[in-house]
Amino acid sequence: MEISQIMDQITAIGLTYGPKLLAALGVWIVGSWVIKALTNATGRALSKSNTDDSLKPFLKGIVNTLLKAMLVISVLGMLGIEMTSFVAILGAAGLAVGLALSGTLQNFAGGVMLLIFKPFKAGDVIDAQGFIGSVSEIQIFNTILKTPDNKTIIIPNGGLSTGSMTNYSTEPTRRVDWTFGIGYGDDADKAIAVMQRLCDEDPRILKDPEVFIALSELADSSVNFVVRAWVNTEDYWAVFFDMNKKIYETFGKEGLNIPFPQMDVHVHKD
Repeated sequence: MEISQIMDQITAIGLTYGPKLLAALGVWIVGSWVIKALTNATGRALSKSNTDDSLKPFLKGIVNTLLKAMLVISVLGMLGIEMTSFVAILGAAGLAVGLALSGTLQNFAGGVMLLIFKPFKAGDVIDAQGFIGSVSEIQIFNTILKTPDNKTIIIPNGGLSTGSMTNYSTEPTRRVDWTFGIGYGDDADKAIAVMQRLCDEDPRILKDPEVFIALSELADSSVNFVVRAWVNTEDYWAVFFDMNKKIYETFGKEGLNIPFPQMDVHVHKD
């Protein structure tokens, strides 16, 4: 092939694809600038809203990725590349990846649901998947708990978003329940008066709702009373432990016995 023929072919190809290439390049440059502006605008809108801080980078990344995918498809279409087969290949690849990473995708979807619906937030104390702890961090794939003895628990978000869960920090107040026993023959009314007095003396115990005290059970070795009092959520454990100590110290001073299981052994001598 002569040089003139080669140059003619190059010129023809340039005239055919040159304008498309320039147009595609222009669309890519302008599109990239528009995507950057829209991503920044999304970030500013999320900052002004009440969106959870853990969710903001994720939403910005989703918006940026979707816009870039649309831009790539548009540019390839301008260059004359048949997108039907390309999209089919991408779909098949996506299906294969989805099947291989089904567990990871489930945790990802669970993380999105947790961040959107917010059944708990960082700092809440929850009971989920057999673990109790304070929520340290909510990630896209996992939630990090800190136990009272300072262990780190990593719970996948898939099961956390679909399983049952108890949030101890949602409500501002909680009810503290105790069961105290006295011996048979002790004065029941006196025991009720002592327990009522101890509750009234503790400023952390709320006056409304009122403290509830009642004789609940005639057990094998004791007469049991149930005591129910309402406190602020942050005072729950302090009040619970303090009241146990006060009851132990006060019952003895008031002549009330705290019974414990006993066995009488009778020896018969022939």
